[in-house]
Amino acid sequence: MLRCIAIDDEPLALELLEDNISKVPYLLLVAKCNNAMEAMKVLQGQTVDLIFLDIQMPGLTGLQFLQSLTQKPMAILITAYEKYALEGFNLDVVDYLVKPVSLDRFIKACNKAWELYQLRNKNHSINEPAPDYIFVNVDYSLLKVVLSEITWIEGLKDYIKINLKNSARPVITRMSMKSMEEELPATQFLRIHKSFIISKQHVTAVRKNSVFLGTMEIPVSDNYRDTIGTLTGKSS
Repeated sequence: MLRCIAIDDEPLALELLEDNISKVPYLLLVAKCNNAMEAMKVLQGQTVDLIFLDIQMPGLTGLQFLQSLTQKPMAILITAYEKYALEGFNLDVVDYLVKPVSLDRFIKACNKAWELYQLRNKNHSINEPAPDYIFVNVDYSLLKVVLSEITWIEGLKDYIKINLKNSARPVITRMSMKSMEEELPATQFLRIHKSFIISKQHVTAVRKNSVFLGTMEIPVSDNYRDTIGTLTGKSS
């Protein structure tokens, strides 16, 4: 999964970009930014693999933004101007798209980024420890959530509620259950219902149709019942 951000000062262009990103199965949009300064704050708070970037923006231009980064994610430039193409490729961008961009051309650029990402990461050790935390958007800030503190997660339409071991107040963030499931390590978390993800380490008892986390009973739906065997090591 490629974690990406979209940067464009035009609201309609940003909305179209978000829609195109949602159609590519290996892309996860973690932030939308109206300018380069907003994007810098995002990059300081979390890992980003790919940037979709407009060039002509007020303040810092897209090219100036790329030049300012010491550690550059992959970048795909999307602009109304062809004249910056050479300068863009001199900054090692993955691709240069001229608006309006067709969906097939957009996907072609994304495929180039995906192939480059896989090539760069194929030699990374599989034993490299994964981060023990994630960042989620809460009240216009990125909140750090330690994975070992999460007990269970509940889907609430366009939002999710993250329940924590040492806090009576859950963390609520605008995010889909699918996106959250992809963020979490499968070795520690298990989806047991379209509306529930549980922490394996906090499970205290298992029934055929539910699991317990202390006194909290959470239902297991028919579609996810087979996953209980992976939790208990026993067939259902």
